[in-house]
Amino acid sequence: MFLLRHGQSYFNLHFTQTRQDPGIEDPTLTPLGVQQAEIAAERLAGVKLTRVIISPYTRALQTAAPILAGRGLRAEIMHEVRERTAFVCDVGSHPDELARRFPQHDFAHLPAKWWRDGVETAEETIARANAFRAVMANRRDAATTLLVSHWAFILALTGISVTNGEMIIYDPRDVAPERIVWRP
Repeated sequence: MFLLRHGQSYFNLHFTQTRQDPGIEDPTLTPLGVQQAEIAAERLAGVKLTRVIISPYTRALQTAAPILAGRGLRAEIMHEVRERTAFVCDVGSHPDELARRFPQHDFAHLPAKWWRDGVETAEETIARANAFRAVMANRRDAATTLLVSHWAFILALTGISVTNGEMIIYDPRDVAPERIVWRP
């Protein structure tokens, strides 16, 4: 399967420069983030995708938009593949607000508050990743599935730290990483 970390958000832009949480809830993509999403779409243009799974954060939905354009695929919105809650940017938007901004997607199945209060432990993030891995390992369409997610979730799933807009190929039948290095 293909794993894509969302493009650069305004949180990423400010946090990278200052190492301080800028206090932006559910941030949007920067112009560079939009460009990273377009580059990912170009890289996947010749790839047959049968399934696209997206985290419900705005930055992930915006990253997936150019990939979905013209494909006729209906994306699956899964809060289980969300970011590890650690900063204000990990406060999400209510499903009604998401439906208003992204009417092409179905958010009706999401709880009103699908994100977590407080910091999620590494063990909790790893448990979510392991549950997702188990589900995907049994799917016949895993090789043609794209997941648009976040740094910590992809790290917990693979043990690989990806940058904004970076895409990797992953086999969910692989064993879970033995050691995960979380940045401070």
